[in-house]
Amino acid sequence: DWETCMTMNNTWGYKSYDNHWKSREDLLRKLVDIASKGGNFLLNVGPTAEGLIPGPSVERLAAIGDWMKVNSESIYGTTASPLGEVPWGRCTAKPGKLYLHVFDWPANGKLGVPGLKNKVRKAYLLADKKHAKLHIMRAGSEKVVITVPSKAADTINTVVVLEIDNK
Repeated sequence: DWETCMTMNNTWGYKSYDNHWKSREDLLRKLVDIASKGGNFLLNVGPTAEGLIPGPSVERLAAIGDWMKVNSESIYGTTASPLGEVPWGRCTAKPGKLYLHVFDWPANGKLGVPGLKNKVRKAYLLADKKHAKLHIMRAGSEKVVITVPSKAADTINTVVVLEIDNK
């Protein structure tokens, strides 16, 4: 039970001269990083004196909204990662599901998931509406390797879903 409060630039209120905007990549990855550690992300928007939301804020919020339209299942109602640190990104969880947030897409098409003892019933990309199965291979008692497409569905954060037995 914790929260990160952050601004999109350097100030909490509107300042016409504060043009140090965080990138949409940085904001999306912070959202996932915080969710993967069991936290809540409070993102501040500072309106102008006229009550308008600055254009750069609107652009970043729209980008987050577009990503969430596809991937919200991997954020809302999830818990912290049961896997600890993973080399390619972050992980969030729900009962029977792990959401692998892949920031660094594997060039060799093999996504290794360390620390996973559970049986994996199914793996698929969250962005794939048909949930086409990805190939799963056990590599020892505590590692699974998922064969993923050569190209990431999203260059910032592609979500791979693992349906697993037990918690």
